[in-house]
Amino acid sequence: MNLALFDLDNTLLSGDSDFEWSQFLIEQGVLDRELFEAKNLAFYEQYKAGTLDIHEFLDFQLKPLSRHARKMLDAWHEEFMRIKVRPMMGDKARALVRKHLDAGDVCVVITATNSFVTAPIVREFGIEHLIATDPEQKDGEFTGAVAGVPSFREGKVTRMEQWLGERGWDWGSFGQSCFYSDSLNDLPLLSKVKRPVAVDPDATLRAHAERQGWPVISLR
Repeated sequence: MNLALFDLDNTLLSGDSDFEWSQFLIEQGVLDRELFEAKNLAFYEQYKAGTLDIHEFLDFQLKPLSRHARKMLDAWHEEFMRIKVRPMMGDKARALVRKHLDAGDVCVVITATNSFVTAPIVREFGIEHLIATDPEQKDGEFTGAVAGVPSFREGKVTRMEQWLGERGWDWGSFGQSCFYSDSLNDLPLLSKVKRPVAVDPDATLRAHAERQGWPVISLR
């Protein structure tokens, strides 16, 4: 039995669903462009630089979910998938996922982006398992807070090991384990698997991968 882990944004997707969700809400007039666009861009640059304060970002990203009924959010998400997400789902990424699924690997998307945004995307890739940052819910509606440990940097390792433990597994349960990611933020989890793979990596991850002899691939 093998384990295949996938980052989502800028790895399986040729873009960032977190960033694009906020841009989508701005374009729909749900969020005020003047107030939100500059902040969205600033947080995205911090993420790429490895300096993001995840709790500050989640306060920005999850609060809008609490201001709208779940039914309306779901309707917006369907349009978001059509306009923003499907164009970012390339043939090479779909083929990579299919290769692992066809091999019978346990496939998991593990992402810092919240599960409301990512769950429909992961289902469209045909992947059953998702570990994401979870927005807190009460009676089916979002509160604007985060539930549990954010799936970010070292938090990805924590969440992954919790997920494995819930199934009676650990890292040694698998003949092979791999993780595909583009980001320096994923170095903690990349260092846990037997086969780390840098996918269209940022400059820091590319340099690290080359020093360590990790595979570097492109899904673009």
